[in-house]
Amino acid sequence: MFSMEAPWWEFIVRATFVYVALLIMVRVSGKRTISQYTPFDLLVVLLLSESVSASLTGNDKSVSGGLILAATLLFLNMIAAFIASRSTKAERFLEGSPVLLGRDGQWYGDVLKAQRLGQSELESALREADCKLENMAYAILEANGVIAILKKPPAEPPTSQG
Repeated sequence: MFSMEAPWWEFIVRATFVYVALLIMVRVSGKRTISQYTPFDLLVVLLLSESVSASLTGNDKSVSGGLILAATLLFLNMIAAFIASRSTKAERFLEGSPVLLGRDGQWYGDVLKAQRLGQSELESALREADCKLENMAYAILEANGVIAILKKPPAEPPTSQG
């Protein structure tokens, strides 16, 4: 149960390699947050975790090996968060940066395609912001995957001069 089939350091190397590879793949794949996952996205995440399982453990089924892997992955995540909090460049790489999706009631079609956003997601963001398309000043895809809608300021009624 506690006897490992590989040396302890191999688990750390494997976890580090898989963590970095998955981090790059996730960053390239887009900005959806877990709350925005479709059933298909969730399926991909579940299959992704299953597909890298053997590369992490190397067929080791020991408790010790599993704990070393878990501790390594948590440590790598803490290091990434620490670096991102200290460096703007690292934060942009690890977490992404906001993207302008539209302005003054007009969507930027090329940007929407590049970000792989569908019409239903845009309409949902407008409803959430209680904003009609013609009243939209800006639509921004935040680094965390949330679409923020900023409304145009209400038109001020003409003042009478007297």
